[in-house]
Amino acid sequence: MSQADTVIVLDFETTGLSPDYGDRAIEIGAVKIQNGMVIDRFQALMNPGRRVSGFIENYTGITNAMLKTAAPCEEVMQQFANFISDYNLVAHNASFDKRFLDAELANISRSYSGQFSCSMLMARRIYQQAPNHKLSSLVRYTNIQSAGEFHRALYDAEMTAKFWLIMLADMQQTYNLGSIPFLLTQRLAKTPKQKVQSLLSSWA
Repeated sequence: MSQADTVIVLDFETTGLSPDYGDRAIEIGAVKIQNGMVIDRFQALMNPGRRVSGFIENYTGITNAMLKTAAPCEEVMQQFANFISDYNLVAHNASFDKRFLDAELANISRSYSGQFSCSMLMARRIYQQAPNHKLSSLVRYTNIQSAGEFHRALYDAEMTAKFWLIMLADMQQTYNLGSIPFLLTQRLAKTPKQKVQSLLSSWA
């Protein structure tokens, strides 16, 4: 089984686009994949200490009333830091989630040792003919069954995990790869599209 199967797939919902401008996390969802199967889940709303905008309420379905009774970010992130342990991490548009993970863990003086890989950047190389590389579009493109609402953290993490496993399987079949080390997924995300075939063929 591919080493890249053993990962934490995570997703944040937030008050805005960047912690550099004071934005905070309001929900974290994650699933642990081991040997190609989801074996554990983590989901929690978190109170950022201030009201969120009407746009964020409408976009995520997470209301100020829901956040009012949620545990503070600091408490939730202590639990989440324990959940991710030293596993490698996957997210769709990972640069976004990594910024919030780094910022929220810095607030509580916690860190992590795992590396990140981005399913969106990989998808741009593996599924170059897809209409676009939004998570919802890729779920449809790869015929993944879905019945929930996007833009809630656990659901997005679940869909990303399903897509991740399908993408790894497609890579193994197309390029006759016996296994896919996590390093390869990271390298692939940085490879120019026209050199993807050469990289994966040489890795077999």
